[in-house]
Amino acid sequence: MRYIHELKYWPHFSYDIHLHTATLGLLRHKQGKLLGQMAALGFKLKDDALLESHTLEALKTSEIEGVIVNPEQVRSSVAKRLGIEYIGLLPADRNVDGLVETLIDATKNHKMLLTKERLLGWHLALFPAAQSGNYEIEVGKWRTDSTGPMQVISGAMGKEKVHYEAPPAHKLDDEMDTFLAWFNSTDNLDSVLKAAIAHLWFVTIHPFDDGNGRIARAIADMQLAKADNSDLRFYSMSAQIRTERKLYYENLEKTQKGNLDINDWLAWFFSCLSSALDESQVTLKKIVDKSQFWQTHQDSTLNERQKSMVNKLMGNFEGKLNTSKYAKMSKCSADTALRDIQDMITKGVLLKEEAGGRSTNYSLNW
Repeated sequence: MRYIHELKYWPHFSYDIHLHTATLGLLRHKQGKLLGQMAALGFKLKDDALLESHTLEALKTSEIEGVIVNPEQVRSSVAKRLGIEYIGLLPADRNVDGLVETLIDATKNHKMLLTKERLLGWHLALFPAAQSGNYEIEVGKWRTDSTGPMQVISGAMGKEKVHYEAPPAHKLDDEMDTFLAWFNSTDNLDSVLKAAIAHLWFVTIHPFDDGNGRIARAIADMQLAKADNSDLRFYSMSAQIRTERKLYYENLEKTQKGNLDINDWLAWFFSCLSSALDESQVTLKKIVDKSQFWQTHQDSTLNERQKSMVNKLMGNFEGKLNTSKYAKMSKCSADTALRDIQDMITKGVLLKEEAGGRSTNYSLNW
């Protein structure tokens, strides 16, 4: 099996731009429409949209790699770094802060050069304890392949399937120098097209012991920010990749085991981006609905626990709200939880669902 990085003309990718012209035009239209909608929003709603998109990006880029992080810690970390007022801020773990710091740096500072030092800094931020799960890894440096070649493997021990093998460690300096020179160059390449190529190219080099996928997606987001000519992120590419995770890995593997023709990879990437932009319209509607909800209840005096719970219910709240869950999440007694809930029912903020008894549930009165 030969991989594309072993081919004679690597990394000179080939594609037919005419196959993608109409799609790129549609993507530009969707990007412009979204930015126009956001420009028309008030300051508060724009902050809400930024908080939502950055939080979603951090959560989903981690989930793609099977890493689960605390949503409220992520939201708090994003709010602090963007200077957004948010009720119920939680202290975040170092790895959460590092993830958020990396993603925000990639988009907010998209006009800065992408350098080796910057990439090593991102890697250190992602793995502050120099561990991936229970395994120690080398951080802040290119991988050394001290335990063997870098391979992407699945399957039980003894029945492993090798999906991909990256370039050997001794080639990494040259490989990354070539990549960074191309990425930082001023060329006539369409910015969205460049994002798709950058994502594939970086993850094919696979320069780190771990975190290559997350950093590849951050690099793609950095280039998409250049395409938008904006450091404000109102859609999440990683959220859509998470939805299409199986296709994502299938397309990567197919491309990396093929020739240097990347038309299929480009078609998938553009389709995924288009879906992400469409999904942003759903997110935007939720944000507007939340704003209208708070306007409706602007005269309702709620304590900090109640406000925090309403915000949680407006987000990706799992299951139903009941007294015991309220008490646990708000770190208060069951009696206090019940008083808070009854007060919100009286003020029209919550509704008591029909099923009564010990399993009484409550929902927002949208």
